[in-house]
Amino acid sequence: MISSPAHAPRKERSLAPLYVATAVVAGLAMPIQSRINGALGLRLGDPVAASLVSFTTGLIVLAIASLLLPGARAGAMAIPRALREKRFPLWYLAAGCVGAFVVISQTLTVPLLGVALFTVSIVTGQTMGSLLVDGIGFGPGGRRRISMLRALGAGLTIVGVIWAVSPRMGSAGSIASLLLPMAIPLVVGFLMGFQSAANGVQAQAYGTPVAATLVNFFVGGAMLALLLLVRMPLVGLPESLPAQWWYYLGGPLGCVFIGLSAFLVRHLGVLLTGLGMICGQLVGSLLIDVLVPAPGAVINGATIAGTLLTLAAVALASIPFGRMLRARK
Repeated sequence: MISSPAHAPRKERSLAPLYVATAVVAGLAMPIQSRINGALGLRLGDPVAASLVSFTTGLIVLAIASLLLPGARAGAMAIPRALREKRFPLWYLAAGCVGAFVVISQTLTVPLLGVALFTVSIVTGQTMGSLLVDGIGFGPGGRRRISMLRALGAGLTIVGVIWAVSPRMGSAGSIASLLLPMAIPLVVGFLMGFQSAANGVQAQAYGTPVAATLVNFFVGGAMLALLLLVRMPLVGLPESLPAQWWYYLGGPLGCVFIGLSAFLVRHLGVLLTGLGMICGQLVGSLLIDVLVPAPGAVINGATIAGTLLTLAAVALASIPFGRMLRARK
C-alpha cells in the first residue's frame, strides 16, 4: 500500500526519537576523533599534515564504500550530473573546507585545552550557528521558528561553557592565553551549522549522504593539500607517519559524523540534529578527559557542572520540536 502525504508527518513523528538517538550516538564519534587528531598533530609536529592524513584516510574509506555498495556507487555517479545541472549553489561545496577547519582546530587546540574544554567551546558555536541556519531556512528542512525557549537554551549553553572554563581561567598565565585557543573551535563550531545544512542539501541532490560526505572529504582534502604545499617551504616537512593503527581512525570517524549529519538534518532540522550530536559530544568528551586525560585537561566540579548545564540547555532548546510535532497531529 502506498503511503499518502498525510501519513508522512505521522511516520516522521514515530521515527523522531530514533533519529535523535542516532544523532547522540554520532556525536560520540567527535570527541574520540578530536583526541586522535590532536595526538596525531603532536606526533607529526604539523597540524595541517595531521589534518590531511585524517582526511585522506576518510576519503579512502568513502571511495571503497562507493565502489562496493550499490547505493553509494549510484550516488557517486550522480555527483557530476548534479553539479552540471546546478541542483544547488556550487558554493555549497565549501562545506568540505569547514570540515577541514574542524580537523585543524582539533589538532591545534585539543592538546592545549583537553577534549572536554574543546567540546564545550565548539558546542557553543554549533548551537548559535544551528539557530541561525534554522532561522533563515538554509537547510533542506526549510525554515524553523526560533522560539524563546530555543534562544534561552542557546544563552544557557554559553553560561555553561563559561562555568566549565572557569577553572582553566584561574590556572592560566593570562586570560588571553586561554581565550585564543577557545576562539578557534568556537568559530569553527558556528560554521558547522552551515556545513550540516549544505551537506544535507547535497545529500538530497545526489540521492545519498555517502556521496555528500565523499564530496566533503574530497574538497576538504584538496584544500589541506594545497595549504600544506604552501606552508612547506616555511615550516619544512612533517615528521614521519606513525606505525600505530589507531592514529588513522580520525578520518573514518569523521565519515560517520558528517554522513549521519547530512542524513539527519532533512528529518530533524539543523538545530535539533546539532543538539543531539552535542549531547553525544559532551558526554563522550567528559568521559575521555576523566578516563584518559590529555596533558592540558583540567576536570573538576565546575567543569562537570558547566557541562551538565550545557546538556540541560540542549534539552531545553529541543522542546519546541516536540511541540511542533504535536501541532501536526
